[in-house]
Amino acid sequence: MNDMRIVERDVDVKETKIVARKVQVYYGETHAIKDVDVDIDDKTVTAFIGPSGCGKSTFLRCLNRMNDTIDVCRVKGDIQIDGEDIYDNRVDPVQLRAKVGMVFQKPNPFPKSIYDNVAYGPRIHGLAKNKSELDEIVQKSLQRGAIWDEVKDRLNEPGTGLSGGQQQRLCIARAVATEPEVLLMDEPCSALDPIATAQVEELIDELRQNYSVVIVTHSMQQAARVSQKTAFFHLGNLVEYGETGQIFTNPTDPRTESYITGRIG
Repeated sequence: MNDMRIVERDVDVKETKIVARKVQVYYGETHAIKDVDVDIDDKTVTAFIGPSGCGKSTFLRCLNRMNDTIDVCRVKGDIQIDGEDIYDNRVDPVQLRAKVGMVFQKPNPFPKSIYDNVAYGPRIHGLAKNKSELDEIVQKSLQRGAIWDEVKDRLNEPGTGLSGGQQQRLCIARAVATEPEVLLMDEPCSALDPIATAQVEELIDELRQNYSVVIVTHSMQQAARVSQKTAFFHLGNLVEYGETGQIFTNPTDPRTESYITGRIG
């Protein structure tokens, strides 16, 4: 009998990773997010843009239930990752945040060694059976964070001793150490100088090979450089969502055009 082997071709069709429907967010009486519907693709960088206070960071924080930590915040609607309702009572937010990593605006390494910063997540989630497995995870994560070569000889030194750009790449390495599937980044370059920003942007482009990356940015130039899809938020509404090139060159909504041309913002 012939040995039939089926060769799978790498077809560039992106699968949907996150589906959000009718998402509402309230801070007390304030209606911060109104009826947001969006499908976010896997292995794609999706940028959220819009003026300050428009809801882009609030919506980003819905995707790993970070808003749960705010007493006055209520989230309604449906958000699914890989078909699973992340707000289901049976979902453990701690486990969810291992699957949906987050990098914040200001680099926030723990006051621990570089090694322990990256090893922290794998340790609490039991991802390594022994020290050599943990060493391997730490090395691989630092390589994915594009900082291994700079720190491999100083793993026992404090992470807080690194430069701002290095600290942010360390935080990215820490976020990927738990083998997440989604990476959320809330203005990850806003505290960095142009050289460090360029390094992090290059890293974001590499990370989309393995993750669905969602980035909030106040820089339209950055959104245009790093993302394939862009969502424009304004006053708590998702005004327009589509291919980044189309959003920036031929937006369908006049509010998007006004923001991109600098008339609102």
